[in-house]
Amino acid sequence: MSYQQPVSLGEHRIMMRPREAFDQRLLSARLTIDPDPAELRWVHDVFGNSVAIASFERRAAMLTVISEATLEHAPISQKHVDVEAYARLFPFTYSAEDMPDLLRSIERQHLDPERIVDNWVRAFVSNDGNTTTIGLLTEMATSIKRDFTYVPRHQKGTQSPIDTLKKRMGTCRDFAVLMIEAVRALGFAARFVSGYVYNPSRTEGVVGGGNTHAWVRIFLPGSGWVEFDPTNGIIGNRGLIRVAVARDPYQVLPLSGTWFGLPASFLGMDVTVDVRRADPDQFPSSGHGAVNSRLAGASGK
Repeated sequence: MSYQQPVSLGEHRIMMRPREAFDQRLLSARLTIDPDPAELRWVHDVFGNSVAIASFERRAAMLTVISEATLEHAPISQKHVDVEAYARLFPFTYSAEDMPDLLRSIERQHLDPERIVDNWVRAFVSNDGNTTTIGLLTEMATSIKRDFTYVPRHQKGTQSPIDTLKKRMGTCRDFAVLMIEAVRALGFAARFVSGYVYNPSRTEGVVGGGNTHAWVRIFLPGSGWVEFDPTNGIIGNRGLIRVAVARDPYQVLPLSGTWFGLPASFLGMDVTVDVRRADPDQFPSSGHGAVNSRLAGASGK
């Protein structure tokens, strides 16, 4: 973020470090901030995301934050999703052991007095009682990719699910919010994911690159949290690198903070993301593909 003259920088929260998991192992990570913060500390939020908190003592006319990481990424596709027998057909009920921890991820967040989202999602459920859970969720994700138009939008925030349905267009985060609200209407536990998307085979067409990407995780008994990317119709984590997971988009902002100065001081903000597959010769012992990611951004108000 750049300014016409130096401004005072307040505390900034940075969520750019990829999450560690069995399907993505962090090999290296580096966070570069200019100007240097007076203090930088790391914490885990309530969802287990890594958050860097930077505080500053001197004024600056520009703030730059660059996150660089290299990780092993193990693709998991739809064929690897194993659902418990009792949950293979929809509807089903989560177990008594899981339900207390899933309730907040089932709660709907958007008013729908005319049941617009409800009516849309019910069209994916057959009346003969033979709707498979995976088939239902897969059809929903792929239909959003097929029937909606992806339009990049750099302003912060998301459309309401109703607006996305009416416009039939939106960003990846709009599509993620729509699918989350839709599956919650059916009783599924769902969370919002912020991360990066890349082309694992160099031939597949994916959209949402060049910036942070958003998709959905849905809890399925037998496989746990499973990725669904409605922007690209991806089931599983193929080409998706998780950075932060939460109930709602506002909880996973990659960069947020404050600055103090004249309103006219603000000039603009640029965000770039570069994700690419590393040369296999660099990581001969890796059993999976190694991926380099670089996110350069600036502070938000």
